[in-house]
Amino acid sequence: MTAPAPVDPSLPTAPAPRKSGILSFIKWGLLLLILGVAGFLGFVATLPDDFTVARSITIDASPEQLFPWINNLKKTQQWSPWTKLDPNAKNTFEGPEEGTGASHAWVGNDKMGEGKMTITDSQPNKEVTSKLEFKKPMEDTSTVKLALSPEGEQTKVTWSMSGHYGNLFQKAICCVMNMDKMIGGNFEEGLNNLKTTVAADQDHVKEEMKEEAK
Repeated sequence: MTAPAPVDPSLPTAPAPRKSGILSFIKWGLLLLILGVAGFLGFVATLPDDFTVARSITIDASPEQLFPWINNLKKTQQWSPWTKLDPNAKNTFEGPEEGTGASHAWVGNDKMGEGKMTITDSQPNKEVTSKLEFKKPMEDTSTVKLALSPEGEQTKVTWSMSGHYGNLFQKAICCVMNMDKMIGGNFEEGLNNLKTTVAADQDHVKEEMKEEAK
């Protein structure tokens, strides 16, 4: 048996086999992802189960002048920020013309979705409470209120929506989307629309009174 030939130390040696860096990176990436999701869901679980979004505006009009614009669901379409999302939406009005029992159902595009609003309580010149039922893009039920509070010759109008998160998924979605900022922004737009609409209506009434006085 012959002895192996001596190895020349001056010659380069073959590199030692290495573990795949890609597999290691994937494992650590998945671990970090799992920990991140678990941490986020843990944070979401600590949030309140109920929510409320509210915005207010002061309008140069009396509660008596403003009330018809919040108690009649057909009139609310003239200042609602969601009407413009789909001018071709299918709208159905049922029940009385205004007040408790009046309802408005709509079927619109992806932005507008599908749902129904029903007035459940109407306090003349004070407050209108409605049940808001969404069917698309996500099923949900909330309570919406429009309250009028006189402040001298002006009126403070407060638009609010409150509800209950049905599950952790809904709570997580609303947390990511910043519901207060999103819905609150729509409320602010709608209240400014209401202010403009009521001002235009008052100007129209004044013009009619002038014509009648001639």
